[in-house]
Amino acid sequence: MQDIYVDDIGKGFPLVLVHGYLGSSEMWTLQKEYLSKYFRIIAPALPGFGESYKAVSLNSIKKMAQFVLQYLEEKKINSFNLMGHSMGGMIVQEMAIISPEKINKLICFATGSIGNIPDRFETIETSIERLKKEGIKKTVERIPPKWFVEGENSKYFFLCKDAVKKVTEETAHNALNAMKNWNGLDNLKYIKNKTLIIWGDKDVSYNFKQVETLNKNILSSRLKIFEGCCHNVHLEQPQKFNETVKNFLE
Repeated sequence: MQDIYVDDIGKGFPLVLVHGYLGSSEMWTLQKEYLSKYFRIIAPALPGFGESYKAVSLNSIKKMAQFVLQYLEEKKINSFNLMGHSMGGMIVQEMAIISPEKINKLICFATGSIGNIPDRFETIETSIERLKKEGIKKTVERIPPKWFVEGENSKYFFLCKDAVKKVTEETAHNALNAMKNWNGLDNLKYIKNKTLIIWGDKDVSYNFKQVETLNKNILSSRLKIFEGCCHNVHLEQPQKFNETVKNFLE
């Protein structure tokens, strides 16, 4: 896959990490450091994002899911654990519908079943309109701080700042439209994989109702709530997050 960046580190059973909107493979830095001691970590930067900024971006969640599955197929990785964050959580739900037999365990992190997210800090449509009006520079300055309780003062905020340096307006627009047009609610009953749902109780992107919907409708699931965390739990309480993931997967 030309212009696509994928981290592939560690040994053991594969764990695939799928980042969210305005993310990158670098956003998983603290997870790669810890979890690569126990698993083979596969962390792609989605087309147009992060280290894959030169690649043509995709405009649907299903296409993004198919992209990740195609990469794994090319690498002959036919069985794996899977974790997705935010928009990546939508992508991994779609992957679980397309190829459920390949997924051992599933982690849906700071995400929901509806792309046009109810009670988000602003509607997806508003984000689209503001992106058009204000441009990509102001968008990437404005949104990432909302993912942390301490905003730009958060210790690992720099990872978000790095991730958005080369994101284009087209890539951001395609991703917002992909989310707006995606609805996975009716598919939840078909997800049979053992699933962990992770959520920070200060998340302003997804409220409790969103993760509760996942937990109630995915047959074999449980919900882990991190108190005092916002949207990026993995960067706010990394040690506790990493241990929670490891214990669930083992």
